Amino acid sequence: MPRASLSADAVVAFALETVDEAGAAALTLSAVAARASVATPSLYKHVRGLAELRDLVSARIMDDLADEVGQAVLGRSGEEALRAFMRAWRSFALRAPHRYAAMLQTPEPRTAEAGERLLDIIRAALRAYGMTDSAAVHMARCLRAAVHGFAVLEAEGAFGLPESTDDSYDLLVSMMAAGAGAQRATS
Repeated sequence: MPRASLSADAVVAFALETVDEAGAAALTLSAVAARASVATPSLYKHVRGLAELRDLVSARIMDDLADEVGQAVLGRSGEEALRAFMRAWRSFALRAPHRYAAMLQTPEPRTAEAGERLLDIIRAALRAYGMTDSAAVHMARCLRAAVHGFAVLEAEGAFGLPESTDDSYDLLVSMMAAGAGAQRATS
């Protein structure tokens, strides 16, 4: 009989606690079972295995990221929205680096809805630049690569020089805004 308070959502919550405490590599079924005070086989009543659990965790993290980015961009457009998008994404990654590292970067069905929400947010900002269709896809990819790359490097302590990472990020944001503006000029 499954533990009364255990559900797929509860298993994901225990998994997120594990990730927060010990990092993405620590996410195992046995670690989650220990945190839930159940035997590892009991988890199989709620998730099919570690792969499914990682997918569910990733979907929850991406959904949280989409919520945060969406709130930051709400009521803004154009460059102001683009800047808010980039700042909110970085803030999320730095505030929850273990969760961010646990987020799968490849599309998968469980993250599709949250991923689509993130894309909708950035597409809305890019419409103010006159970008739609493939131009918006290309620019969204560039934005994601820039934000993700910077945030991962920063979270891992890869920027060892004494200059402010905030100043460096502001430069990156300005470069991306200028690039979006240049795309508008060529469209």
